[in-house]
Amino acid sequence: MEFVDTIKAKYAQLNTGGKLVAVTSIITIAFWILEFLYPPINSWFALPARFLPAILQPWSWLTYGFLHGGIFHLFFNMLILYFTAQMMLNLFNGRQFLSLFFAGILAGGLTFTLVSELFPGFFSNNLLVGASAGVYATLFFVCTYLPETEVRLFFILNVKLKYLAIGLVVLDLFGVATQTNAGGSIAHLAGSALGYYSATRMKSGIDILEGFAGMGDSIANLFKSKPKSAKRSRMKTVYRNANQARKSPPATKASDHQQRIDAILDKISASGYESLSREEKDFLFKAGKE
Repeated sequence: MEFVDTIKAKYAQLNTGGKLVAVTSIITIAFWILEFLYPPINSWFALPARFLPAILQPWSWLTYGFLHGGIFHLFFNMLILYFTAQMMLNLFNGRQFLSLFFAGILAGGLTFTLVSELFPGFFSNNLLVGASAGVYATLFFVCTYLPETEVRLFFILNVKLKYLAIGLVVLDLFGVATQTNAGGSIAHLAGSALGYYSATRMKSGIDILEGFAGMGDSIANLFKSKPKSAKRSRMKTVYRNANQARKSPPATKASDHQQRIDAILDKISASGYESLSREEKDFLFKAGKE
């Protein structure tokens, strides 16, 4: 019991991205064990090609994202997901991160079904597994929202996020053209397109994932260590008080707070995250946690 309590305590300390990585990894490993004991179980939850097989097990449009083809497939997906979560959660809340991830999973699955139906002889893989579409949605959101930010690739090379995104798109287009994991590449491109589009709209102040907010809130409840008293939208602070009509300073303070956030986000959009001062980074980090 002490071991279980320790695991629970460690899990509670993780942010939303860390909890998603942990849950996805545990589910994947559990399915590997079950598949070893009873091989057909994998096909029940992986996403099959073509429309009719997929519609007969509609849950697979989501569950395929929690299955992986091997340890390296799982490792690199979770590594990238954790990396993008740390960057995205500095700017947005956990609900939006989860909404984008699961929207990417759905987009990748539906696109795979559509393309495999239109071009049935094109795909060598009849089953789709992996969280890559959701991972790519979050990755391309970050690459689009913070294009000038540099990351260290393979511990030796600094690359701007916008160039990393271009390189990944080229690799997936090559995969489709050569039919090398064409199904997976199609799902990657669908998730990438969703991440790119949602980031461009978010820069304009429009959250296209609002339709997924209800689903995102339900999923977020699974990852919260403690409930919050109020739901908050993107970078917006709302004060509620019975005497609010008689007290104007809080409203003014909230307005100034939001104006400073907007100014910092404009600076990130123009010059990248690394252009921020330490004070601005700390302020933005605290604002993102509110």
